[in-house]
Amino acid sequence: MKNILLIISSFILIVSCNPSVDNVNEVEHQHFVLKGEMKKNTDISEVKEEPISEQLTLTGKIEYDQNDLVTFKSLLTGVVESVKFELGDFVKKGHILAVVRSNDMIELTQKKQLFENQEKLLEKQFKTKKDLLDDGLTTLPELNQLESELQEAKIEVQKIKETLSLYSAGSASGTYYIVAPKDGYIVQKDISVGMPITSESDPLFSISNLKEVWVMVNIYANNLKYIKEGSDVKVRTIAYPDVFYNGKIDKIYNVFDDNEHVLKARVVLKNQNLNLLPGLSVDIFINKHTSNSMAIAIPHKAVIFSNDKNYVVVYNDDNHLEIRKIDPVAENELFIYTKDGLKAGDKVVTKNALLIYEELIK
Repeated sequence: MKNILLIISSFILIVSCNPSVDNVNEVEHQHFVLKGEMKKNTDISEVKEEPISEQLTLTGKIEYDQNDLVTFKSLLTGVVESVKFELGDFVKKGHILAVVRSNDMIELTQKKQLFENQEKLLEKQFKTKKDLLDDGLTTLPELNQLESELQEAKIEVQKIKETLSLYSAGSASGTYYIVAPKDGYIVQKDISVGMPITSESDPLFSISNLKEVWVMVNIYANNLKYIKEGSDVKVRTIAYPDVFYNGKIDKIYNVFDDNEHVLKARVVLKNQNLNLLPGLSVDIFINKHTSNSMAIAIPHKAVIFSNDKNYVVVYNDDNHLEIRKIDPVAENELFIYTKDGLKAGDKVVTKNALLIYEELIK
């Protein structure tokens, strides 16, 4: 009997020395220190007291800024001799992007040569006639007629030169250059060596500087009442789900899209780091109702759900981190709201929270 009591006493002692998750609330772990690689990879955010907000989540897609996009189509018929760029390349205005051989350019060059020869001949004839006029061997009307023909030849030569310049005539006979019309990135390319092109061909390439992009928002009819021009939004891409971009609805297109059966709205975003790539799907968050009730707003990624309870890791300094239990009173796509467990100004771990949590409960 004494042995049985001794075993039971030992078991109770062991259990009491290993606190469960329920007992770690507001208990500092004295042995864990945030340092090294873990510290470098850990994010910490300061929580604030904010009005509890309900949000509407919409879908959308990033598109090019149509006011900036330049699409190039050839005005001449020809065959591509060389291509000097790739999709995604950054090009400068005036850079040669491709060389095209064209019968149209051969005809223009021959026509220019013809009129230049005619111009030289008429200049000689005019000079001769002028000398004859001084000697009384020709008439003034004949000289004026010759001068008129000379001016017409000069005009034709000038027109052809301007046309060749417009088409960026190449150094080799019968070729012309396709040059970049502006600085920017090649965002669409449909040109290759040996490819025949005409004025009816699809666009050969498109250029955009990508400094700004459009987020095209899908709005279903039942959500229209929550959205108006000027509404604040947050945008999140599927490529970078932890990064949010702040913007505003700057235009609502009051025509239903026939393919998607939605209204479209536009958000214009700066794209300084070029992470907002056209074609990416996005989520758009819009506040649809904000209550007068205030609560501590905690980023979703800071909250750990364990044993049917919610916890956060509070950061005081590298040597003092603690786990606190919170009781959510509301949430949306961005925040979980609580009225206890935290106060405004507290700092919580938002990246590596689960790893640190597991260290603290050891």
